[in-house]
Amino acid sequence: MDRNQQRPRSSILDSLGEELIGILTPVSICMFTVVLLVCLLNSDPSSSSSFSSIATAAYSETDSDSPWDKLLGAFLNSLVFVAAITVATFLLVLLFYLRCVTFLKLYMGFSALVVLANLGGEISILLIDRFRFPIDSLTFSILLFNFSVVGVFAVFMSRFSILITQGYLVVIGVLVAYFFTMLPEWTTWVLLVALALYDLAAVLLPVGPLRLLVEMAISRDEDIPALVYEARPVIRDDSRLVQRRVWREQRSNVNDDDVENNVVRAEEEEEQRSEEISVPLIDSSSSSSSRPETFLEGIGLGASGAIKLGLGDFIFYSVLVGRAAMYDLMTVYACYLAIIAGLGVTLMLLSVYQKALPALPVSIMLGVVFYFLARLFLEVFVVQCSSNLVMF
Repeated sequence: MDRNQQRPRSSILDSLGEELIGILTPVSICMFTVVLLVCLLNSDPSSSSSFSSIATAAYSETDSDSPWDKLLGAFLNSLVFVAAITVATFLLVLLFYLRCVTFLKLYMGFSALVVLANLGGEISILLIDRFRFPIDSLTFSILLFNFSVVGVFAVFMSRFSILITQGYLVVIGVLVAYFFTMLPEWTTWVLLVALALYDLAAVLLPVGPLRLLVEMAISRDEDIPALVYEARPVIRDDSRLVQRRVWREQRSNVNDDDVENNVVRAEEEEEQRSEEISVPLIDSSSSSSSRPETFLEGIGLGASGAIKLGLGDFIFYSVLVGRAAMYDLMTVYACYLAIIAGLGVTLMLLSVYQKALPALPVSIMLGVVFYFLARLFLEVFVVQCSSNLVMF
């Protein structure tokens, strides 16, 4: 008791820098890669209007349309896309409720295979043509097949190294994000705002599909079969024990000391190093005897205590900076800083509320606002300073 009272209380704010870096690094790599692909392969941004998908099902934007027609058409496209995502998410909730987990895993694996093989193959062909790299079709097919199959197993099999899994998740995010940058300009910006609002409603509303899905997974103590990036856990050494921060919620009446306690003792450091990923959040001996009614709230935390971030957040962050790269690199810097600031604000809100929070709204809203501010005001200011030889 004395040792527990003398030990300072742990908080997510104590390790916010480490956890922020653990999320910022893959997000930055994903955004930088998409910007690089846009600069290399999209020499004419106006050619993006030829790309057709469900996001352009209601309206196909042309240069001859008026701004009002483009805005109305972009709104219709966004409405159709968000409606399709909502239906698909509720279907996912239904299948998860019916315990069709095997089917969901197979579907997710097939989707990852399609992304890596189809989209990855198309971008690889564009890069080969861009740099005139000599390779025959047979060798290219074998390399693409191996790359795609290994990627599916790396994402959905826990036996692979965490670095390989994280790397393939970033690659999937880059591939999908690059093709989303081919959408028409007006549709892209309205769609980003609509997805941020949808993310806000789906996570925070009591009947939101994402909230229902997460609550169902917590009640069953199961992982959601989805493409989710999981950073490495933050580990501290104290008296030869590894402390791990967890957030949890009481299902029934327990003591206030158990509710407020957010530090759980794990195994010895030597055992922790050998089982880096699959360590339980709570010691089995203490959880089975003294607190049988406690269950862990895994929102934002993986099974190893690491913060999780959905791959969709990676994708739409990268879509925003990729679309900004089609205009000017100055807007890319502004959007990147806005997204990173929004992600930091979201993590701080996560530490305060300790509940599920959507990662898109703050970053997307800041990114969109900073894009138009940089395009309308900052660029004019910098051009005037440069033309008048004013250095700052």
